[in-house]
Amino acid sequence: MVPAKSAQDHLKTDTEIRGPVLQFDWPAIQIGIGSYEEGPTGLTIFRFSDSAVAAVDVRGGSPGTVNTDYLRLGYEEPNVDAVVFSGGSAYGEEAITAVATGLKDDGAYSGDWDNVALVAGAIIYDFFGRRLNEFYPDKRLAQAALHDLRPGFFPLGAQGAGRMAMQGGFFGWGIHSGQGGAFRQIGDLKVAAFVVVNSSGAITDRDGRTVKFGNKPTGLPKASDLLASLPESRSEDWIPKGSNPSKTGGHHTTTSLVVTNQKLRYATLQRLAVQVHTSMARGIQPFSTDVDGDTLFALSTQEVSSTSPALGDLNTIASEVMWDAILTSVPEEPIFIPPPPVDLSSASLTKWAGSFRFGPKANLKVRVHQGQLSVEPTMDFFDFRSGQSVNLQPISESDFYVPGIHRTRVSFPRENPNIALINPGRWQQLGLRETK
Repeated sequence: MVPAKSAQDHLKTDTEIRGPVLQFDWPAIQIGIGSYEEGPTGLTIFRFSDSAVAAVDVRGGSPGTVNTDYLRLGYEEPNVDAVVFSGGSAYGEEAITAVATGLKDDGAYSGDWDNVALVAGAIIYDFFGRRLNEFYPDKRLAQAALHDLRPGFFPLGAQGAGRMAMQGGFFGWGIHSGQGGAFRQIGDLKVAAFVVVNSSGAITDRDGRTVKFGNKPTGLPKASDLLASLPESRSEDWIPKGSNPSKTGGHHTTTSLVVTNQKLRYATLQRLAVQVHTSMARGIQPFSTDVDGDTLFALSTQEVSSTSPALGDLNTIASEVMWDAILTSVPEEPIFIPPPPVDLSSASLTKWAGSFRFGPKANLKVRVHQGQLSVEPTMDFFDFRSGQSVNLQPISESDFYVPGIHRTRVSFPRENPNIALINPGRWQQLGLRETK
């Protein structure tokens, strides 16, 4: 029998940290990340070396989870070995179960009826409207990340499961977010919060302002003003304080994890999950909409037996730590300010004409029209609309942008005329010229 081959066999697994990190002292938690940069998409693993007691709170209208029903049964003994966050929508659930089979394959568990690894997790949607292919975190990527775990380091921003996360779609714009983390220690008590913000709502700071607003460096509105202006504030025509948002569709989800070392009973841990999850509506507005699949896992490593702080204090502290984590999820993304346009002849533009394939359903037709480079996409993507031609503004002989809301960039590397890049850099999409 010929072994089955995957359409993703050619993808390179990447488990390196490439960006800012949260550093914290907690040996009981090991963290690994993995990405397929060709997506880009990724996953994040939280491994608990001595297992942990877990509870879960799921909200919103579009959840994607693994083993959450088990976590609702109320077991008091530590039995959760890992929590996994993954991109790739429902296909990413493969990565969650792959961590469990990876623990078996590595000999950590035998697979006997009383010796089975328990891994829970949740996925985010990061396909259409964010990227032009359908790659997803799979078993191969999950087990590569499992074999590169690190204690005390949590990558922030566009890394791991947050590699292609976005936020703010509810208000008509979609801007890059990522994964965030925060840690606080009070005496022997430790509390950590981790989150992947892929929300319909907008990330909001403690002054009530959105942390980003489209592709504008100034004029950040208050979330309360946006909410008060509904439904007009969801329209592309609504322009508050000089900003100019646009629509990028898609589904959304915020996955989160709060961990404490304080020994807690299951019922107490469940109350922690509910309060922290509820508190997140301050940092993401609106929260848990019909297109969000928000899931929060609450775990205790059961390392410290104490009645201090009281439950109400612990839950409130954890809620504040989670808000800190939400705010650290926003990646560094310089505002693109176009340089003065350049004049290019039709002859110099002709060499970029052609059809470029970005994914199974994503094609970009490039042609010269009335002295300008014009493109027609087959999928919606930032400033592109399927089947609609748009002219590119040249900023060099091989670099162009759409003078739209997102200022989507298109570049043709001079060293390889058979490649087109959309949004070159951290979130670039690569297309290959199609031959006739």
